[in-house]
Amino acid sequence: MRLRPDHLLDRFFGPDRPDGDLSIDRCVNRIPRFQKKLAEVKASVPDPGFDWYPYDSLVNFYVLERLLQGEYRSLAKLAGDGPVADLGCADGAGAFFLEWLGLTVEAADNPAFNINRMQGVRALKAVLGSGVEIFESDFDGDFQTPRDSYRLALFLGVLYHLKNPYSAMEKLAAKADYAIVSSRVARRTPDGSVRFADQPMAYLLGEGETNNDVTNYWIFSETGMRRLLQRTGWEIVSWTTVGDGEGSDPVRAEADERAYALLRSRQRSG
Repeated sequence: MRLRPDHLLDRFFGPDRPDGDLSIDRCVNRIPRFQKKLAEVKASVPDPGFDWYPYDSLVNFYVLERLLQGEYRSLAKLAGDGPVADLGCADGAGAFFLEWLGLTVEAADNPAFNINRMQGVRALKAVLGSGVEIFESDFDGDFQTPRDSYRLALFLGVLYHLKNPYSAMEKLAAKADYAIVSSRVARRTPDGSVRFADQPMAYLLGEGETNNDVTNYWIFSETGMRRLLQRTGWEIVSWTTVGDGEGSDPVRAEADERAYALLRSRQRSG
């Protein structure tokens, strides 16, 4: 369902949204202005009492410009008539951007692992007067969502934060026709002694080994991530990587590599 062209977010971000099918390249062109205005909105929240999510979620959309090709370049067609599920929404930047573009969005995270226990996304929703529905979900557990069926789900930067990524992807394949998934991947061990890019493997991080974050667990090889997705009921429609494409490892920030995949659920397509 498309929102009215004069919806409330226009007060903050203006009405200059791409018309028609929301081609990904035209959407990406609007990101710099949206980022600037969103930063102003955050700064307008007096003494929020929590830390905002420190990373820019909107950079994912620049990668989607490369990932989404052919018939999949239209976000409107890919999302269909139902709401987009933004799973692992952090402070909601991606969800609010999609809403401003004209899509209906439901946004979820796990407050136990969200940096501010989801206070950030709720604060922005209130200030913006947003219609994004926010819910809590344990992606490592029962993986609850407000509805059982979505045309499109975003699951960006979540997979390596899960203890049970196999279970999560299998459950998601039962809920969404399409999913856009990203995760950190690696080509070798931290000391460089083992190169495993071509093997269906994963490196289990030590507690706080990467970015001093205890919620980081499995860093798959690219081959391992592909196999995980295929075995949990997904067809890989398109794939791309960004970052260190030669010597990526699971630990060093300068050796970070990310894989992005557009997936079609085999469970739901029969």
